Amino acid sequence: CALPISFERSFKQASKTVRVPGFRPGHAPRAMLEKAIDPSQLYDSAADHLVRTTLKKAIDESELAPDMSARPSIDLKSLNHEDHTGEYVAKVPLPAKVELGDYKGIPIEKTPEEVTEEEVEYQIDEFRQRRSTRTPITDRGVDDGDVAVLNIKPDGDTGEGRNFMTVVGQTFPQLDQAVVGMKVEDMKHLELTFPSSFQEADWAGKQFKCTVTLNSASTMQMPALDAAFAQSLKTESVEDLKARIRAQLTIAKAQMIREIMIENAMEQLLERSKVEVSDNSWEDIANRRLNETQQEQQEAGKTMEEYAQENGMTLEGLVQAWREKAQLYIKRAFLIREVFVAENMSLTNEDLNLELGMMADEYNVEPKEMAEMLQKNSALEELRFRAISRKVSDVLLSEANVHEPGAPKPVKVAKSPKAGKAAKA
Repeated sequence: CALPISFERSFKQASKTVRVPGFRPGHAPRAMLEKAIDPSQLYDSAADHLVRTTLKKAIDESELAPDMSARPSIDLKSLNHEDHTGEYVAKVPLPAKVELGDYKGIPIEKTPEEVTEEEVEYQIDEFRQRRSTRTPITDRGVDDGDVAVLNIKPDGDTGEGRNFMTVVGQTFPQLDQAVVGMKVEDMKHLELTFPSSFQEADWAGKQFKCTVTLNSASTMQMPALDAAFAQSLKTESVEDLKARIRAQLTIAKAQMIREIMIENAMEQLLERSKVEVSDNSWEDIANRRLNETQQEQQEAGKTMEEYAQENGMTLEGLVQAWREKAQLYIKRAFLIREVFVAENMSLTNEDLNLELGMMADEYNVEPKEMAEMLQKNSALEELRFRAISRKVSDVLLSEANVHEPGAPKPVKVAKSPKAGKAAKA
């Protein structure tokens, strides 16, 4: 329903902050003040006063017990200056309802942690590719994997065409097939249909005849896998290099497997539990992440629609995906805290310092600097929650029924009755 609102009060408050030459603040003629005051400032002040003076009364009359850790969201429907009334809809957050399911004995499949020879060789090849040198191709036509500089000139174009550096086999099939076998300075006249994702927006999705010229071609030459290469990576020999890579991969793989197992455990715990949360508790997270993504894309010269399309979604689908992800995050956070309480756990300074060190490593800063960053951004609670999450994850994994791939899931067997006591029928 429409509620009374005082625009006059808002006008008097705003007039105290407006400076009119020749008059003390708040003492200028009304006609001059009305011209000087921004109407949006007046309406914002009136709306703020309306909510502050009526919302608590409405909550009390409705006998609601709101969640004080989350703010109500306000949707202003109207502000009528003529009859001095306003209307808004408030979404008041209620405390979450959590029924924690059985978090012990969750069946989890564990992927083998053994690092294979193929994984070691792949990592070595990655290092070799990073140190590759480009060698001009002069004695053959280009092939897949070669680096080519192409000039594409549409028929009727009076300019010099456009130059592109590309890896043969990674453009689009029609162009790749045309380029394979060409030698430097070779030209081909053909009709191309450019994909909708093509980098030149004005060519994307269009079809036209053009001349393709191979301006230059080169191949990437990887260094030989020998002692010199191993020593360039600060190891003594190829065998030493492989041993160090294997050790690093073992640590990384173990951490990755742990994260997968935790994810699996949390999914099943959520299925076993009942969690009801207010929209207010997760909407701010979703909106903040969307705003951050929009800012990142603007800095990259892209729109949110283009970003969504690159990820195979519509903008509406992207927004919905982030809303669902934020809601899932909040539900899991409540479950984590419930397990923490159920296990009578607590945090020590050692727990917090360990988590602080891990966060510092992630951000590539010193722990002291990380602590200052968290304090400056009022984010110390994030440190606490991460420490809580780590301890709860340890409990979930230690209490889980872990089995190898392909093996039947372990089943808890009831303990046999103690000797001297008859089992119940």
